[in-house]
Amino acid sequence: MTKEVLHGVEVRDPFRWLEDVDSERTRAWVAERQKESRAFLDALPEREGIETRLRELWNYQRWSPPVVRGTRIFFAHNDGLANQPTIYSAAGLQGAPAVLLDPAQLASDGSISVSDWKPSPDGRFVAWAAAHAGSDWLEWRVRDVATGKDSPDLLRWCKFTTVSWLPDGSGIFYARYPEPEAGSELTAINKRQRLYLHRLGTEQAADELILARDDHADWGFAGEVTDDGALCVITSSIGTDTRNRVFLKRLGSNAPVETVFGEFDASYDFIGKAGDELLFRTDKDAPKGRVIAVRAGASEPAHWRSVVPESAATLADARLAGGHIAVLVMDAVKHRVHIHKISGEHIHEVSFPAMGTVSGLTARASHNEIFLGFTSFTRPPSILRHEVSTGRTSVWRESAVKSDLSRFVTEQVECTSRDGTRIPMYVVRRSDVLANSTAPALLYGYGGFNIPVLPGFSAAVLAWLEMGGIYAVPALRGGGEFGEAWHRAGMLEQKQNVFDDFIAAAEWLVRERWTTPSRLAIQGGSNGGLLVGACMTQRPELFGAALPAVGVMDMLRYHRFTIGWAGGSEYGSADDATQFPTLLAYSPLHQLKEGVRYPATLVITADHDDRVVPAHSFKFAARLQEVQAADGPPCLIRIESKAGHGAGTPTSKAIEEAADRIAFLRQVLTAVPEARRGN
Repeated sequence: MTKEVLHGVEVRDPFRWLEDVDSERTRAWVAERQKESRAFLDALPEREGIETRLRELWNYQRWSPPVVRGTRIFFAHNDGLANQPTIYSAAGLQGAPAVLLDPAQLASDGSISVSDWKPSPDGRFVAWAAAHAGSDWLEWRVRDVATGKDSPDLLRWCKFTTVSWLPDGSGIFYARYPEPEAGSELTAINKRQRLYLHRLGTEQAADELILARDDHADWGFAGEVTDDGALCVITSSIGTDTRNRVFLKRLGSNAPVETVFGEFDASYDFIGKAGDELLFRTDKDAPKGRVIAVRAGASEPAHWRSVVPESAATLADARLAGGHIAVLVMDAVKHRVHIHKISGEHIHEVSFPAMGTVSGLTARASHNEIFLGFTSFTRPPSILRHEVSTGRTSVWRESAVKSDLSRFVTEQVECTSRDGTRIPMYVVRRSDVLANSTAPALLYGYGGFNIPVLPGFSAAVLAWLEMGGIYAVPALRGGGEFGEAWHRAGMLEQKQNVFDDFIAAAEWLVRERWTTPSRLAIQGGSNGGLLVGACMTQRPELFGAALPAVGVMDMLRYHRFTIGWAGGSEYGSADDATQFPTLLAYSPLHQLKEGVRYPATLVITADHDDRVVPAHSFKFAARLQEVQAADGPPCLIRIESKAGHGAGTPTSKAIEEAADRIAFLRQVLTAVPEARRGN
């Protein structure tokens, strides 16, 4: 039993030894828990049929919006059940696609994914990043499009950054961390990121250092070359804080790096360069966002030109395209896209086929078109092509699933949180499922880091809906649905608002007779895993089941591993005596109590998660099993091998995990096998 005194409070951590994930004792514990969970899950009577149905629903074609470079286009495509999408190139939109990079050739089990890829401006090369077993560490390589061969270039120890090409394709800007000590790659703290320029054909050790601030080890960097090739716009941020600084490197010049925005006082997202103006999306004096234009050397607010002013809708993204600006906004927790002139004049709105979400947007300042991924809860992704000058929209690619999607309805409702704040929520169901308290319901949430949760298609959710389940998604404070003020209302000392919002959503589902507590499950991952852990410990009687995945469960020590410290701007730190009480009050690990009857729980994590290290889930699951009431339902942990925080998970593993989740819920929720019609 580990005990320590923090700010005068004794804190017990009986399973601290599980933080050493490579020790023999931990390995033995993991093996025993895996054996235990598999014995339970594999014996579930519906599991095999659920997995079969999931494979049918998952087997649909999926595309990324194409990227146009030179005379070629590039896109990712999955034909259905491939473990990883394949990268293709083609000579224009009508050209025959050719395989450029097939991850199946890298690892037959899908454990290596292509996490990111960037074509050069002329389309001759593609820089691509390999992620191994779900780790956040990336290895960048360069592939020749004509030959399909990789050059000897190799960039290692890259994380939380992308690359940007020099205008002539001779090199790339990228950021990297110092090489960690052997054996600590998945646990060591990640700090002192630096921005480099790599020239093709040279060793990484010879790369030119562009910008570093070792006196501020928590600063991170990313560089983006303007479409005209004149500048590299450098963004510097601290962890997950949305506020950032901006610098300029003039290409072809030995001039020192210039400062554009020199304070961490707001978010400044670079959109593009138009003439001698730089366009940014910012929340400076505009919590819901606006677009401004500035000139290098005259970037003080007094010299800003307002392009797109703040409005009632939240400005989510903006891109230059064909002498216009495509502006993506969130309006009532759904997406809309408006086209403006560079002057700011509104031209038209993009017409969508239904209510939904833009799941991806690609554009180029010199091209007259944008490509949009479009989806909703009951609409698989399609790729739309929109001509900004004419306003014409067409379908480039469209997906189809093996299900009658007309059977399902999506409604948007409101619930009231503890302090009176109105929380919008989507409720999705089969049309014959009525409010008679007989249906099992799954409540999903996130609520953090300014990230919005919007309608999106999921084969796993569709399977749940087909079986008569209800799926509900509230727009919690802490997220990005309503701008920076909404975000800040759910962070630091106000984090409890997020949990109150989620609990209010659960109470609404019960009060309106969509379900009952014994039939209600909650689900979330990462920060959403924290959400589930906090709510199930605060209101255990309100839920029948809990599915916390890769969650931040130990709020007193999360900042001591890998990139965990970056969440300090969102959560605070237990090292701070003023923030410690808030963290202790909701830390899921520390709020588990002896003899309480907690809901049936399936904790989900992975052995290669180096963003939220698996020790969080290990310690929470071990303590939960220790304190669960004698007559309580099962509490298990599912530990995936050769996987990480979620990105790059092979399709086969994703289907198996979804089958486990749904079968677990079907077993532990006291719901009838199929939701009945009204009384």
